[in-house]
Amino acid sequence: MDRQFARDALGWGIVLWAIGYALGFVFYFVLPPSLIGWAILPIGTIITLWVLFTKVKGRGLRYYGDLAGAWMVIAVVFDYLFIVRLLSPADGYYKTDVYLYYALTFILPFIAGWWKGRKMGKASN
Repeated sequence: MDRQFARDALGWGIVLWAIGYALGFVFYFVLPPSLIGWAILPIGTIITLWVLFTKVKGRGLRYYGDLAGAWMVIAVVFDYLFIVRLLSPADGYYKTDVYLYYALTFILPFIAGWWKGRKMGKASN
């Protein structure tokens, strides 16, 4: 694993997960538990897109596919360890908002990679 991929995959993957985790604790005091994930989702999506388009420097759809896989593993494992096991939510954890979060975690890097590749193709024409 090269240094850039490690930074993008592990560094940004953990940072993005931690932002959502911290927001969950903040929203816990102002929202019912069933709405916390739905409140985090748009904020997390915007931050993730910002990271993908301004901070991630990889090239090629393969790079972004590998990034998607790494971020997905981080999200699933960290959620299980630090939410499901550690906090044991009374009403459970895995609901529609969580599955949508996992889907976006996997799909957004592909979208960014495709978009960046498309723009680079136009620049070389």
